[in-house]
Amino acid sequence: MCMGWLGRMAMAGLLGFACLPTAALAVGKCERLVATGSPDAPPYAWRDPQDPRHLIGANVDLLKQVATELGLKVEVLYAGKRNEAQDEVRSGRMDLLVDAPLATEDLTRVDFIHPALLQNDYLVWTRHDSTLAYDGLADLHQHQGAISEKARLTPAFAQFAKDQLKLAPAQNLTQAFQKLLLGQVDYVLAGRYAGMAMAQTLGMANDLIARGLPLDRPGLYLALSHNSACNDAWLRGQLAKKLTELPASGVPQAVLQRNVERWKAQLQQPLDAPKQ
Repeated sequence: MCMGWLGRMAMAGLLGFACLPTAALAVGKCERLVATGSPDAPPYAWRDPQDPRHLIGANVDLLKQVATELGLKVEVLYAGKRNEAQDEVRSGRMDLLVDAPLATEDLTRVDFIHPALLQNDYLVWTRHDSTLAYDGLADLHQHQGAISEKARLTPAFAQFAKDQLKLAPAQNLTQAFQKLLLGQVDYVLAGRYAGMAMAQTLGMANDLIARGLPLDRPGLYLALSHNSACNDAWLRGQLAKKLTELPASGVPQAVLQRNVERWKAQLQQPLDAPKQ
């Protein structure tokens, strides 16, 4: 059966629309993302002292790079304490978290984009002159340790530490390292990069040392709200693809190191220094 002129024009239009690149269609739906995260987790994410409405850090920088490559604009805003930032994303008032810990209870509210944007290696830190013979977890059971209350361990390791280790909570990493230097504890469990920056800034770099392999490596994920208008299969797939490609580029390590230096410079300004 012959198709009328109007019918042929309509069909041509539909075919032309169907042949548009997927990216063009997807970006047209959502061109801007609003993100947030923890305001006190350097070098991964923390509040910008020069612009307190926004967050800065390694995770922020990596998200912005990925978004730029996808043709998306992204703004990473301060939304309060960690739990408040999580609530903003779960509700859909903001689109995604830049540093979400993988939590099964959140699977009904957010999509975790795999792989993790970065991982936080938790190491055993001791004094250089420590007599603690440390080759593995079993060597820590009888020793007194400390950990910052702001540390974010995986649920499994947090439970293990609670059951098997003697870890006293410290208000922040500064206090934990001071306890270690004063001999009040035998070791501190702290992140590789946060510990490195803090030890150097406090003038303890020659007195403290990180030992052995990481005991815990919690991932810091992008978490996209189920209630976000931007949450679709194209965006989730493209984010996952970009995150899979990142490690081979060497960019994450360079970005991490740059933000360690950025945080150290900030800590060396007493009036602006956040306690970690």
